[in-house]
Amino acid sequence: MRNIDRFLEMAVAEDVGRGDLFSKVTEPTDATGRLVAKSDGVLAGEVYVNRLAELYNFQVSWNFHDGDKFAKGDVIARVSGDSHTLMSVERVILNTVLHTSSIATLTRKYVEKIEPYGVKLLDTRKTRPLLREVEKYASKVGGAINHRMGLDDSLMLKDTHLKTIENLDEFLSEARKKIPFTTKIEIECEDVDVAKQTILKDVDIVMCDNMKPHQIIEVVKFRDEVSPRTQLEASGNISLQNIEAYAKTGVDAISTGSPIHQSSWIDISMKID
Repeated sequence: MRNIDRFLEMAVAEDVGRGDLFSKVTEPTDATGRLVAKSDGVLAGEVYVNRLAELYNFQVSWNFHDGDKFAKGDVIARVSGDSHTLMSVERVILNTVLHTSSIATLTRKYVEKIEPYGVKLLDTRKTRPLLREVEKYASKVGGAINHRMGLDDSLMLKDTHLKTIENLDEFLSEARKKIPFTTKIEIECEDVDVAKQTILKDVDIVMCDNMKPHQIIEVVKFRDEVSPRTQLEASGNISLQNIEAYAKTGVDAISTGSPIHQSSWIDISMKID
């Protein structure tokens, strides 16, 4: 909650600046309004707007909730409070709901593509600076599972890390002594042979990075034969157009940052009654 409060307070301060000039001209009156969908989408942002209402003393009543699909023309929520307050927080409400709902909307499209295959969709750390918590919240609302929030969540060795390690087996042995017992180790592999070798090591997850589906099928077959406990993750150049082909390979999860960094804003506006 503390992070949400800080985010909202900074967002309001950014917009209000030294003071909303509208409030200097008129006296506040009781006002009501509504959030109206001008395009289809999946709602996210309810948690943030509810907290904003608590912090700035206005009321919000939802017709839809986080994760619900809405259609163009739907009244998503109604707000009420004094006119000065509603005018001051209007853009923060809209920007927050628009940003998070846009991510949730595209994420849901990815999830629906792979659901029939029992594959999990994971998000990534490709988020806008200082907006990771907001964007991963939106991703989760859309149906994805959060991957690492940061470098302290799990030990993931990418190609850049591997370049600095002389003996991988020794490194893994030392890592098991130093990281928490419940922490997983994941290694990124860029070709079939390396992935097969890595499956035989003391790792929990092997990422098949930038491989073609037919290559991943070979890795999955090898994993199933020698180390069924090892989780396989596909990643790299995953799009809405090709994600189903990757889901069919038999991997446990697919990670992609596209639903976050390639989402286009949907359209929602606030109307005062």
